[in-house]
Amino acid sequence: MPISAVDSITPALEHTRRQLFGPFRIGQWTKLALVGMLAGELGSSGFHSPGFPTHPGSQPGIPGLPVDHALLAALITALVIGAFAVGIIFAYISSVMRFVLFDSVVTRECHIRQSWSRRLTPGWHYFVFKLLYAVLSLAAIALVVGIPLALAFLKGWFREPKEHLAFFIVGGILVGLALIFFAIATAVIFTLIKDFVVPLMALEDLDVAEGWSRLWAMMQAETGAYVGYIGMKIVLGFVASIMVGIATLILGLIFVLPTVGLSILAVITGKAAGLTWNVHTIALAVIVGAILLAVFLFLVSLIAVPVIVFFPAYSLHFFAGRYPRLSAVLYPAAGGPIPFAVRT
Repeated sequence: MPISAVDSITPALEHTRRQLFGPFRIGQWTKLALVGMLAGELGSSGFHSPGFPTHPGSQPGIPGLPVDHALLAALITALVIGAFAVGIIFAYISSVMRFVLFDSVVTRECHIRQSWSRRLTPGWHYFVFKLLYAVLSLAAIALVVGIPLALAFLKGWFREPKEHLAFFIVGGILVGLALIFFAIATAVIFTLIKDFVVPLMALEDLDVAEGWSRLWAMMQAETGAYVGYIGMKIVLGFVASIMVGIATLILGLIFVLPTVGLSILAVITGKAAGLTWNVHTIALAVIVGAILLAVFLFLVSLIAVPVIVFFPAYSLHFFAGRYPRLSAVLYPAAGGPIPFAVRT
């Protein structure tokens, strides 16, 4: 029988407890941390680093080491292109890992290599969908912002903005509200696809469009339950964000402070040795920084493994009563085999 969003919390908590602590296995915990990090289950966070102050006549950049500006510009361009390429690669990895995480939670066992090899096709479909979704979202944002700006430009309102202040104020408010509405709608749609279309794709070999069509029919038959799910997930996500945020802050103080100290020491040592920023030193700095960031994110994922398991379990227990095939694999008969579609 279907259960409500509120009633799904208890079985999800019990599922998490049994998978992680019944018994505790460090190998499974570590693999779940890796899968959760690569699948993007923890969401995204913004990191802001303060710039170094500059003084008249000083060179911008890290104090004490002169910078070749032409070289710096070329490296920044290369880094932007490289970051875009790496982002595409990780988007694909994340897409496949979403299905690996599904397998891991459904079967309560994380076997990355086996799940990866079996989930390449649905992962590819999910990856293509995410790319198209991102392109269409950016195009929609460009239209929402660009049309009012183009209208104001064509009418020449930018030449005398004070005379058209009311338009800019009202237009800015309307555009801001439209962007907020669009962001909320986009987040809701993507959440529904991640939580419910992915299981349909995994268990029935569907693509995203077919899975969404199936889900849409289910949602029309039980709209209130899915609205309640979205509302409850917002509440649970807020609570989890606070808990993970506090743990991340503590970890950051433990991890970042020594890293900053060692970086300052390295700069001072490099200055004393007569080092300058060149291709080799900048590349080394980027590589070391990327490694340190990856280590820090993995440590955050280790702390957040209960959250990584709980939220997929929560969506699956809510959806299982509405999707018999998922119920059959989530609650297999005592002693019965796990169906081949999710066997690891």
